[in-house]
Amino acid sequence: MLAVKVPKREAENVRRKLIELGVLAKGYSPKREKDFVLFPVTRPVEGGFELAEAEFKKTERRPHSYREVVEVPKELRSLLPSSFDIIGDIAIIELPEELIEYGKAIGGEAILKVHRHIKAVFAKGGSKVSGGEYRVRELIHLAGEKRTETLHRENGIRLKLDVAKVYFSPRLATERMRVFEKVQPGGEIIFDMFAGVGPYSILLAKKAKLVFACDINPWAIKYLEENRKLNKTPNVIPILGDVRKVTGQIEADRVIMNLPKFADRFLREAMLSVKSGGIIHYYGFDPEEDLFSEHKRKIKNVAGGEFGFKVEFLDERKVRPYAPRQFNIAIDFRVWK
Repeated sequence: MLAVKVPKREAENVRRKLIELGVLAKGYSPKREKDFVLFPVTRPVEGGFELAEAEFKKTERRPHSYREVVEVPKELRSLLPSSFDIIGDIAIIELPEELIEYGKAIGGEAILKVHRHIKAVFAKGGSKVSGGEYRVRELIHLAGEKRTETLHRENGIRLKLDVAKVYFSPRLATERMRVFEKVQPGGEIIFDMFAGVGPYSILLAKKAKLVFACDINPWAIKYLEENRKLNKTPNVIPILGDVRKVTGQIEADRVIMNLPKFADRFLREAMLSVKSGGIIHYYGFDPEEDLFSEHKRKIKNVAGGEFGFKVEFLDERKVRPYAPRQFNIAIDFRVWK
């Protein structure tokens, strides 16, 4: 096969040049001979390059998705999830009942093979532990290491957590950055009502004056304490307990209500905790055909009907799909008292 022969010290620059010229042969590995590197090319190259003949090994194409390599019956392939959550070096996949018996093959022989950085794979179980109070699902070990603690990185921060003991969604990373970009540097006091291990709190603390981070799950607060030290954000104040008992003790410029299933039940507490002119970031679930109107009605009823406050809606958006024809939504609104 035709090749370009170059000294090792020039190899990277020449490789880039061959790509620019469109002559680097794809699907083959470069060959090393003593102090030289040989690149396979599709045709003779002008410009003073030394040409040679050489044999090259074909490069093995790595699969892009676990679905390319997994072995399940043909009639079940359509049930394979198109995506799964990656938290640190742990993968969590939601499998339909028909695929549970193939969990070992899906986790060990497919996901671990395709995603080399993943060290453990779990499937979501059918029930939530602790009566659902901590929003934590039962996990079924499929493959890899039998551990549930990991270190997750997103948006320039590090979050230590145990996926079996706390709720965490990596799919909200973009939404968290969206809120971060709205925070005014240096002066804001923020109240994160359902903080978990701190993905909002730790990130927002990089710009805010002070962040009060509340959660009812003691494991979440334990990891939040660790993450505060890990990210050098002493301006995060962890609070263990029911957020309703904190109401009235905090006056915040901005309130985060990341509890989509039940956020409407805590609107009263949020409005009592925000300053006049302050902003609330509210999250909920709703069907595709009517994403925002019911939530807006509840917000206005609590603000005007109970307190006589005025509400100014600033933004509304679909955050992510949650279930078939269901979406996790966000509504940003300002409260005037």
